[in-house]
Amino acid sequence: MKLLRSLSDSPAYHCELERQFLAAHPAGGEDVLLLYVNRPSVIVGRNQQIEAEADVDYCRRHGIEIVKRLSGGGAVYHDRGNINYAFIAGRGATPALDRDFLAPVQAALRSAGVETTAGARRDLWVGGRKISGTASFVTADSILFHGTLLHRTDLDRLARALHGDPSKRGKRIASVPAQVMNLSEITDPGESTGEFLDRISCFLAGYYCICKVSYI
Repeated sequence: MKLLRSLSDSPAYHCELERQFLAAHPAGGEDVLLLYVNRPSVIVGRNQQIEAEADVDYCRRHGIEIVKRLSGGGAVYHDRGNINYAFIAGRGATPALDRDFLAPVQAALRSAGVETTAGARRDLWVGGRKISGTASFVTADSILFHGTLLHRTDLDRLARALHGDPSKRGKRIASVPAQVMNLSEITDPGESTGEFLDRISCFLAGYYCICKVSYI
């Protein structure tokens, strides 16, 4: 496993980076875990109608970018208080989604004092509130599995930005609303998202016996 941390905050760049890593991953090649933080943005699933999932006018007025991603699933809001993780891995001999990509994430959170429960949609919950949503995309040889970790996200902006017009959905996939919370409610109140990411990154490096974290 190679652990990479992005120095960019561009949602379009990160969506493209995931796409490139997936396309370049050879059968039997080294797996990648990418960690990054985006500036304020709405990331929409590939099978969704943007206007149905996001308040486009609100996003435009507040400088919130809207980007479509490679994977399916529902729309999510990102900002600098949200951490993103992406596994790009070979499919192997077993069905791709039988691999438990949530296990290392849950272990990392446990090391920070947060016990989580995995939901039916491979999301993570704490006390009945959601702290991580995930999505995936599978090719013949590889899989992209990525998700969010709400740490200090502006939850008011999240709610406003994701308030789309259902009448414009048509037959496209709808997002599934859930009550969410920030991890900062139950972790060190003085810890920044960058510091929390450093802790998670350090744990994951140890989890995978990685000697060096690469910055890109």
